[in-house]
Parts: sequence; C-alpha cells; structure tokens
Amino acid sequence: MTSTQTKQEKAGQESRRPNSGRDREKPLSYYRIRFRRTGREYTASATIASLEQGCLVLVKTDHGPEPAMVFGRAAGCQKKEGKRGVSYVVLRRASREEEEKYARLPILEREAFDICQEEITALQLPMNLVRVERFFNGSKIIFYFTADSRVDFRELVKRLVQEFRTRVEMRQIGVRHETQMIGGLGACGRELCCTAFLKRFDSVSIKMAKAQDLPLNPTKISGVCNRLLCCLTYEYDSYRTMKKGMPKVGRSISLDGRSYRVVRQLPLQGELVVVGDDGEDRTLGEEEWRAAQPVPKKPQRQRKNRKKSKTARKRGERRSKQKNSG
Repeated sequence: MTSTQTKQEKAGQESRRPNSGRDREKPLSYYRIRFRRTGREYTASATIASLEQGCLVLVKTDHGPEPAMVFGRAAGCQKKEGKRGVSYVVLRRASREEEEKYARLPILEREAFDICQEEITALQLPMNLVRVERFFNGSKIIFYFTADSRVDFRELVKRLVQEFRTRVEMRQIGVRHETQMIGGLGACGRELCCTAFLKRFDSVSIKMAKAQDLPLNPTKISGVCNRLLCCLTYEYDSYRTMKKGMPKVGRSISLDGRSYRVVRQLPLQGELVVVGDDGEDRTLGEEEWRAAQPVPKKPQRQRKNRKKSKTARKRGERRSKQKNSG
C-alpha cells in the first residue's frame, strides 16, 4: 500500500467522524427525518448542507447507527450563538449496500409479524399483535401488542428467540400508542397528531371541552382511539386566559339599572350573551360587561328555607290528592 493511498483512507475516515474538529467548525443544517416512510417526524442536525428530500442517512441512536429518510429542511435557531434542540444527529449518507438493506427491512418485519402471529395463535394467548420493529443491525426485534390484562408470554419469547436467533422484546402498549403506530386521518382531514409529531400523551379531560364550548357529544370530541381528542389540550390554556375575569354562565349582573343573566360566553370575541328579565337576549361587549356590577347571591339560609318550603308544599299537594282520591 502506497503512502498516497494511506493518506486518502485517513482523510476518508476523518470525514466520516461526526465529532472531529473539522466537523465542529462547520455550520449545522437541520432536517426533518423519519425512520420509516410513515411515522413520526424528528428534527436532526447535520454538518452536511446538501441533503435532499428522500435521501437516506445514518443517524446516531442509543443502540447504534440507524437509517432514516430525510423529509425536508427544518427551521434553524433564531439566535446566532444559540443552539437548536434536536432529537438526533446525522452521521453520514447511507451507502448503496445500506440502502438495499433498508429497503428489505419492511419485508423482514412483515415476515417476523406473520411468524409471531402464528405462534400467538398456536399458544392461544389473549393478545393482539400491533407492530414489529427490527433494529438495522439485527441485534434486537421488538414486538408491540395490546391486551386487556397481563399476559404470560415466556413460552412465546423462547420460540421467537429460537426462530430469529437474536434478542426479542415484548412490549404491551395502550390504545393510544396502538393508534399512534397504525396511523390514520383525523376528523380534521390531516394525519393524526400522535403519528406525525406528538412525543408524549398529555392527560385530557372533559373539562377542557367545556372550557372551549364544544359539544359534549362523544362522537364529536373523541379520536380514532375512542379517547378524548389530544388537540383539546392545544387551546385550553388560551381559553382559560381569555375567560379570566368574565362573569360565568348562570351568574346575574346589573347594567344601567337592569338585571341580566349570563347565558353564554364568547371568549374569542370578548363578548357575553345575556338575557334580561323580559326574556330578551342581548350581546355585551367587553367594555359593557366590565362596567356591569355582579348581583350578589341570595344567602344560603334563604335558599335552604325556600327548598324546605317547596318540599313541604309538594308533600301537602300529595296528601290532598290522596284524600281526594280516597
């Protein structure tokens, strides 16, 4: 081997090292990547500035390099000296052999799915296989499944290890994660948020739908997973902020010597819909309802006495009806 060849090989090795001093001096470019053609998008940084859409690259992960598909550019950091948060770092472009191996990966995962499904049926296990993920280097296969309760899958794991001769991991997931993996379209017509970009599931309550004046119809506020829509959390804090200081629905206010009862809040417009003593509806602007005075509630004792008098009145009516019928 000549000295010229040795120098060229060293230069090639240094160009592939992501932590070399030369790479650190290069400006970073940011890209949107996916590990599968359908699935969640991540942001990755790279010292390569000429990655095109559809280009296959190798990304640094905890278990070694994994191939990912570039889906476009990502916004950089606004500050010159600041650092943009990224999920992964691009190591290099994928070689021709790695591209061919990546193209065969979905086929291998489908074969592993079919084999595992056959074993589940043979063992009569109460579980539903959802997805199979195979590491690019073949060191591990992960089987995702759903079940109503805990499942004893020790015998299943033994058979799968004998079949694939690699590490096998079984992961039980919930219905939200199942929908995230399968994917689909939401009621808005776009790709599901959990599939496209959500990294974690926040708790969603019916209180969020009430705060946004949404219809409490389960079919309207539930997603594909039959759980409350994740997007209910997006504007919940904004609605709470806009409604802060507005009289609540059912409260009475006094304006220009007249009493009104609040029947609806319009936080986006900053308005209130009220009804007067004469039954006529009226819309109050922000200046008007802020100038209105709240009508004090009746004392608790008076309300209790009123309830008691109503109850006694009803009892008396029942007794009189019984006497007349008798």
